[in-house]
Amino acid sequence: MGDVTAPVAALGGRPVVQVGIVVSDLDRALAAYTRLWRVGPWRCFTYGPHLLSDQTYRGGPGRYSMRIALAGHGPQLELIGPVDGPSIYEDWLEDRGEGLHHVAVTVESLAETIAAMQAAGYGVLQSGRGFGPDGDGGFAYFDTERDLGVVVEAIEEAARLREPERIYP
Repeated sequence: MGDVTAPVAALGGRPVVQVGIVVSDLDRALAAYTRLWRVGPWRCFTYGPHLLSDQTYRGGPGRYSMRIALAGHGPQLELIGPVDGPSIYEDWLEDRGEGLHHVAVTVESLAETIAAMQAAGYGVLQSGRGFGPDGDGGFAYFDTERDLGVVVEAIEEAARLREPERIYP
């Protein structure tokens, strides 16, 4: 467990840019969030080995896929539906069911953030690199649940955005 009395320099007051919610059925969740919360349009993507050049899961190599939908900003909402392979999303659904999973911050260097978070006692649960159209961009989820009740994700943004597979609605 990290030292909850000291700030972690890697987070250092960074604003939350994303709230991630794990769902078992992405299409059902899209309809519900659109109808009940009137949020959208949603930009939908599938992330997996075909797109991510480097994936890790719980300290080793990973091979997982997920469908995500993104809407809004300040913070952005992300719905995540696991598709294939062991992942922290599947783990969350098994242990807790659907619901709030993570809050995310953007960082300049994912490698430096990983090193700082590990030095503070927060290991990487899962990571991936290469979600941008030029193979850049990366993310890492940290084991902060004991201290915060949620996972913290660090996102190193890609220089350019990939076109979504679909827009909902």
